[in-house]
Amino acid sequence: MMAREPYSGMASTFNQAAPLYHRVRPGYPVELFHDLAGETGLADGARVLEIGAGTGQATRGLLEQGWSVVALEPGPDLAAMARQALTGVGEVDVVVSSFEQWERRGQRFELIVAATSWHWLDPRVAYRKAADTLRDDGYLAIIATDHVFPPDADELFRDVQKVYQQVGMSNGQAGPQPPDAIPVPDFAAIVGSGFFSPPIVHRYLWSWNYSADDYLALLSTYSNHIAARPEQRDTLFSRIQELIDARPSAVIRKHYLNTLQVARRID
Repeated sequence: MMAREPYSGMASTFNQAAPLYHRVRPGYPVELFHDLAGETGLADGARVLEIGAGTGQATRGLLEQGWSVVALEPGPDLAAMARQALTGVGEVDVVVSSFEQWERRGQRFELIVAATSWHWLDPRVAYRKAADTLRDDGYLAIIATDHVFPPDADELFRDVQKVYQQVGMSNGQAGPQPPDAIPVPDFAAIVGSGFFSPPIVHRYLWSWNYSADDYLALLSTYSNHIAARPEQRDTLFSRIQELIDARPSAVIRKHYLNTLQVARRID
């Protein structure tokens, strides 16, 4: 099997929606970055490499720990917005490049962070390159994001899932799952790579209320929605808008599960 071409196909769609991505993509809980600092013990000024920075949703949290960040973002429009958004926040260098194509030129880092981006990489390349890029006893932190359906979830998502099925965009998926049904996504691959110790895992469950306009703007930044046929997307968005606007509150509550996996580099 040939290695996937960096930043091709679905992954490249994010750059097409850079302004929306910056406006509506959620950030990450403050506690996540505090836990990351606690697990790694990194001091002020520690050098951090971020993979797939987007417009800086996680970068800001890394900078607020006092760390120096090189943020890789293959989308030039996303990178430009990240530079603007992070001006004055801390010591950061936003580089337009995928991780696979990036040339480290002898640089070594104490920590590599991939926030909702690691799944776009070829694991046969990514784990080895991450290990080569880290200093001895450096850390790899992978953050995954899932839309979940806890016991107190918004029941409107059941109706929304039916709309996905009706327009042919469900991809055979059952829709959001309970948080407890979501496995630690990269645990086995991290250990199986042979380059890292078993990761320490933290989970964060939280929610956000969206108006119809904001929720549709959020969906417009998802790769599968951008790549959908226009008639599919238009019908989907129209029906979701009707469902949300028909509610007395006129909002939909979306639950997120962030999973932080922190693994130490081993020889």
